Amino acid sequence: MKNFQKLMLGLAFLGLAVTSCSKDGSLNEETASFRVNLVDAPGDYEKVMIDVQGIEVIVDGEKYDLGPVEAGIYDLLELTGGVSAMLVDTEVPAGKLSQIRLVLGDNNTIIVKGEEFHLKTPSAQQSGLKLNVHEELEPGILYDFILDFNVDKSVVVMGAGQGYLLKPVIRATTAAESGAVAGVVSPAEVQSMVTATDGTTEVTAFTNTETGEFLLYGVPAGTYTVTVVPDSTSGFSTYVKEDVVVEQAVIYDMGKITLE
Repeated sequence: MKNFQKLMLGLAFLGLAVTSCSKDGSLNEETASFRVNLVDAPGDYEKVMIDVQGIEVIVDGEKYDLGPVEAGIYDLLELTGGVSAMLVDTEVPAGKLSQIRLVLGDNNTIIVKGEEFHLKTPSAQQSGLKLNVHEELEPGILYDFILDFNVDKSVVVMGAGQGYLLKPVIRATTAAESGAVAGVVSPAEVQSMVTATDGTTEVTAFTNTETGEFLLYGVPAGTYTVTVVPDSTSGFSTYVKEDVVVEQAVIYDMGKITLE
């Protein structure tokens, strides 16, 4: 897999109100710095491989190709437990950002019970997966976008043995407009699914089976119930914490959670 990055707590929020400089060190007054990170909300599959080929944006009605991006095939189920894939780190013209388009190739596959299947994609996706956003890109500011790929909702099982269809459901947020929830679940080797919900928004990730760490990205400000569901074969009980208050651009650290 390409360019998986283990994010330290707080990395997603570095650069808030950071100025972007040109190569000679002077402030760039015409462009904004632009990063896109891919993360995953888990699904009940062994592997979900997507073929990322490019990223485009619409700024002030004009389309811009952000190439070169970190093109390649990414296993979405590895992008959890505090791991993300940075797809692009570049500059774009300042102005009104209305859309991000994630361009996929044809080599998208899924592994179910040890068997690999091709993930069919609707023809409407050939021009890119269109993610509508409403962000005013100010000159000299770093914008860190998080694309949360909901695997469980994105893979559709087709009837009569017709295979699987990829209809991506992706939540696009910026680090500047959201917060995060972090913590460590013990024992680490028991993989757990961590979910934060306020009744409307739901953000989910698996724990890292080596460290027990988790990091829920792009959580809008609000009050959440956080649920930790251990693997069903582990014998451990579900952990629930209510009234977790998430603030904009702040990581709520839940500390160590010991399963019982």
